Amino acid sequence: MLETASSSGAAIFPTFFMAGFECSTFVWKDGQRKDYVVATGHDRHLKRDLAAAMDLGIGVVREAVRWPSVDLGGGRYDWFTVKAVQDSATERKITPIWDLCHYGFPDDCDPLTDDCRKRFVDYCRAVAQFVTSSADGPYFFTPINEITFFSAAASDLGWMYPFAKGREAELKRALCRMSIEGAKAIREVDAGARMVHVDPMIQAVPPADRPDLADEAEQEERREDFEAFDILSGRCLPELGGSPEILDIIGVNVYHYSQVQLGADKKREILGPHDPRRKPLSELLQMMWSRYQRPMIIGETSGYQDNRADWLRMTMEESFRAINAGVELHGVCLYPFVDVPDWWSQEWAKIGIYDVADKSSFERVPCAPYIEELRHWQKRLDQPGKVDPEGYAQRWGRVELDEVRKYASEWAAETRPRENVDA
Repeated sequence: MLETASSSGAAIFPTFFMAGFECSTFVWKDGQRKDYVVATGHDRHLKRDLAAAMDLGIGVVREAVRWPSVDLGGGRYDWFTVKAVQDSATERKITPIWDLCHYGFPDDCDPLTDDCRKRFVDYCRAVAQFVTSSADGPYFFTPINEITFFSAAASDLGWMYPFAKGREAELKRALCRMSIEGAKAIREVDAGARMVHVDPMIQAVPPADRPDLADEAEQEERREDFEAFDILSGRCLPELGGSPEILDIIGVNVYHYSQVQLGADKKREILGPHDPRRKPLSELLQMMWSRYQRPMIIGETSGYQDNRADWLRMTMEESFRAINAGVELHGVCLYPFVDVPDWWSQEWAKIGIYDVADKSSFERVPCAPYIEELRHWQKRLDQPGKVDPEGYAQRWGRVELDEVRKYASEWAAETRPRENVDA
């Protein structure tokens, strides 16, 4: 039985820093299915990518089970791609967080139907059976990635299937129910399996000249920040079966565009980096912790182009402030590990730890300032700079939150402004 709260701060993951590989499999608004495992060359470079993560001291990766590729229908599954990832992870002794639905459904599966929900539940159970039979635990799963963002992108925004315009609330409820029942099916196979539910963390403010829109902006922020997590935790719509144990580990996704100005026409304008209306990340993390009291990770974060190192520095400083305020933050996932093509332009976005040279060889090119900043924080946390698959479990064990708190406290003491002794 999982604890309903995490006050013990028990160790969960083997390293504080994690990484993720983009694995979207959506049908885009042009009617074509996109597979970002292929688009980033991760399928070709799988073993080298995992080895590169370990060489950077990263022992946890978000990896994909690509539902549209795996599920053949009629209870039949093709595990070839999953086995390749599992075998490589086992060889490297790296811990996967399995992402089971990253914006993509099988071609004949409508998420607004009971048939699709039942098919997803059967699929989750089958994935758990395959994974637990072929690798040692502990096991981590994200049943449905970014429910809040997904339900907007696949409805009123019209970016991806099922293009359910006007049905965002209905789709969100359906995805939450699928995720809850999928988590229960996984735990029928392994009662100790951990769920990592991720969604963006949002702050919305009104235009400076429209303070009358403040309540509307706050309502939008609360809807996007809390609604899906509330359903998964059972705070809202308890008849769907949510509970704190289902919510389990919260992953908050943090990007520069997560803080916006919301106009009267509902249009969003990203707040600039020096806009005084931006809230510090530490405050946002405290808000999420206060509401749910569940273990947390930053499930995705990255800067852009030349500010990747600066973004990581800000993220870690704010994470330390949150930890010093009592937030149980167990890790930071640098996402993506390997750069991705932008959804709209298909040009490389320049947001990964590794850039990609071209779309033929998919040669990986390290972003040196980003890696240097990562090394700085690993040293600060006494985390391994390189993970030895043959010995790191014995040398490093699992990340103890008390140790992280100690280093965060030391950092705060070192960076606290010195008092004016002459005052």
